[in-house]
Amino acid sequence: MTTASDSQSPAPALSRGSRLDRLAAAARRTLAVLACLWVALCVAIGPLYWEKGSIADWTQLNSLYFIATFLIALSIVGLLVRSGRPRRTDEPSLWRSIMALVMQTIAERLSRTHPRLDRALRTIATYTSSFVRHAAAVTGRALTHATDRGWKISLILIVGWLWVPATLMSAFGADVRSQAREFSWAWNQWTGMKQPYIGFFSFVPMDIYPTAHYMWPSNPTYLTDQHNIVLTVFYGGAAAISRYLTDSNDAGFVALSVLQWLFAAFCCASSANRFLNLPWLRPAHATERVDYARPERPHYLTPVDFAHPERGAASSLTITRLRPQRYPNRAAGGFARFVTLLMFLACPLVLFSTISLTKSPLFAFAFTWWFGVWYELLMTWRPGGRNPLDAIVRTPAHTLAAFVLSTCVMLISAKYAWYIIAAQIVLVLFADRKRWRTYAVALLLPVIVIHGGISLLGSTGSIITGDPIESRGVQLQMIARVAKLNPDGIPDSARDKLAPIFNLDQMAESYFQQDADPVKSSGIQSKKVSYKWRTVTPDDMKQFNSAWLEIVKANPVIALDALLAECYGYFDPTDQPYVAMDYYITSDYVQKSSTWLKLVNHDWRETVAQRARDWGAIPVLGWVTHGNFYVTLTLLIGAAEVVLRRWRTLLTHFPLLLLMGVMATAPANNFERHMLPVAFVFCFVCLTFWRESRAARAGSATHQDGTEQRPAD
Repeated sequence: MTTASDSQSPAPALSRGSRLDRLAAAARRTLAVLACLWVALCVAIGPLYWEKGSIADWTQLNSLYFIATFLIALSIVGLLVRSGRPRRTDEPSLWRSIMALVMQTIAERLSRTHPRLDRALRTIATYTSSFVRHAAAVTGRALTHATDRGWKISLILIVGWLWVPATLMSAFGADVRSQAREFSWAWNQWTGMKQPYIGFFSFVPMDIYPTAHYMWPSNPTYLTDQHNIVLTVFYGGAAAISRYLTDSNDAGFVALSVLQWLFAAFCCASSANRFLNLPWLRPAHATERVDYARPERPHYLTPVDFAHPERGAASSLTITRLRPQRYPNRAAGGFARFVTLLMFLACPLVLFSTISLTKSPLFAFAFTWWFGVWYELLMTWRPGGRNPLDAIVRTPAHTLAAFVLSTCVMLISAKYAWYIIAAQIVLVLFADRKRWRTYAVALLLPVIVIHGGISLLGSTGSIITGDPIESRGVQLQMIARVAKLNPDGIPDSARDKLAPIFNLDQMAESYFQQDADPVKSSGIQSKKVSYKWRTVTPDDMKQFNSAWLEIVKANPVIALDALLAECYGYFDPTDQPYVAMDYYITSDYVQKSSTWLKLVNHDWRETVAQRARDWGAIPVLGWVTHGNFYVTLTLLIGAAEVVLRRWRTLLTHFPLLLLMGVMATAPANNFERHMLPVAFVFCFVCLTFWRESRAARAGSATHQDGTEQRPAD
C-alpha cells in the first residue's frame, strides 16, 4: 500500500535535481558572458593605451566601444550555441530563414512592379543556382581527391611555401644570435681557452639577458637554459659548423630555416590529414568482409599482384571511396579543405613562421602536430558497444610515435610546455583512464626525461637555469609604472625591500608599457641597470613579493593600468601587433648584421614585409593576418562549447585556454609569436565545432523519427 508521503517522496529529489541543473546552466552562461565582457573590455581600453593614457581616462566613447563589442561578442556566442543545439526537423537554420525572408521580400516587390523582369530573374536564378551547385560539387570532389592523403597535403604545402625559403632564405632576431654566442663561449671553454667569468668588468652571454650571478656555479659554465638548452646546443652547433666551413653563421641559419620549413610542412599536413580525412576510420572499413552479392559496394582490399597471391592485399581505401559516415565521423567537404589550405598558404603568420628561427614558431608547429593527435584520441574514444567503431580504443603505433615526438619537441622549444602537458595529464586521468598507458608514455615520460633532465643539469652546475625574474614581467611592469608616474606613492618599506634588487630610478626611465624586457635590463644595446643582477642574492628576492604587494595596494589604478596595458592586445582584434612576424624577416640581424645574407634579396624582404604590413593595416580585412583575431574567436568558440556542455571536446581545447593565460602573463603585449599555436589550429577548432553541431542536429532528427542515435560525445 502506498502512502501519501511515499507518493510525494520523489518530488524533493526532482526539485533538488532541477535546481542543480538550473545552477549549472547559469554557471555555464556566466562563464560565456565573462568571456564576452573580457573581450569587450580589451577592445574598449585599446584607444586609451594607444595614447599612453589610463583606465581612469574612461569616456563615453569607451563605453560605446565596450557596449558594442560586448553585444557583438555575445551575439557570436549566441549564434554558435543556437547552431550547436539540436532542433526540430521542421525548424530551418537562422541563416536560411534570413535569406528566405530577404528573397521573398525582393520577389514580392518585383512581382508587383515588374512581373516580366521577375520571371526573367527567376529563370536566371534557377540556371545560375544549378550551375553553381554543379561547379561547387566538381570543385569539392577535386579538392577532396587532392587532399585525401597526408602526403598530398604535404606536397601542396611544400610547393606553395617553396618561395619562402627560396627567396627570403632565413629570418631571425636576437635569440638565435645569443644562442650561437653561448655555444661559442662554451666551445672555447671546452677547448681550453681562458675567458672572463664572474667579475664587475666582465661581460659574458649570461649578462645580456641577464641572469643573476648568484645562480652561476663556481665552476665556469657558459650554457644556459634561457632559450632552452637543447635548442641552444642545436642552433649553436649548426652556427659553429657554418663558421668552420664558411667563416660566417649565415649558411647555418639558412640550413636551420630550411629544416624548420620542412618540419612545419610535415606538422601542418599531419594535423590537417587527421582533421580533414579522419584516417582512423579507414582500417575499420578496410577490414570489412567483401560482399559479392552487392557488387555496387567498393572492395577496399585488392591483391598486390594477381599472379602472386602470396604477396597479400593492399588497401585502396580513400576518402573519395569511403561511404559517407554520420557526423561527427564524416570527412570534411570541399569548402573546409579550401579554407584550411588558404589559411596555411596565404596567411603571413604561417608563411613567415616557417623560416623564423625563434622558439615560438617551432613550438607552434609541434603544437599543431600534437593537437591533431589529440583530435584522433578524442574521436576514437568510445565507452563500448556493439558498433564496430566503438571498439577503436587501442592507440596505433604511428599515432603513439607522433604523440611522443610532438610532446618532446614542445618540451625542448618552450619552457611553459610542461605546464600545459602536466595539466592535460591530470585531466585525462578522469576522462580517458582506459588509455592511461598511452598518456604515460607520450606525456608523463617525456616530461620526466626532458624537464627532469634539464633540471638535473641545472642543479649539478652543468648549465645555468633561467632567472626567476623572467616570470615576473607583470609585477615588474606594475612597479616600474608606479615609479614612473607616482614615485612618491611608493611606501618607504617597499622601497627599502627593493633597494638590493632594483634601481627604481632606472626602472622608471626604462619603463615601456608594451614590453617588460627593458625593466629587466635585457639586451645589449643601451643597457640600463635597473635589475641589479650582479649583486642580488636569494635572500633579497624573498622580499620582492611583499614589496610588490605594498606598491599595488598603495597604487591600485596604476597597477591595473600596467596589467591591462601588457595583455589587452592579445584579445583586441583592432590592435596592431607590437612585434609582428614580419619583424624577423627584416630585422637588423638579417638585413644589416649578417655577413652575406644581407646582400641577397635585401629589397625583396623589405617589399614582402611591407606588403604584409599594408594588408594587416586594412580595417577588418587585415584582422585575418594578426594572431589576436584568432585568439579572440577561439575564446568565443570555447565559451559556446561550455554552454553546450561539450566537455570531452573542451578537454582537447583546454591547452588553448592555457596558452591564452601564457599570453596574458607574457613580458610583452600583443607579441605575435606567442599567438601562433592558437592561430595555426583555428580552422581545426572551427571544423570540430561544425561537425559536432551537425551531429547534434542529426541526432535530434533521428530521435524524432523514433530510432536510436548514438550520441556524438
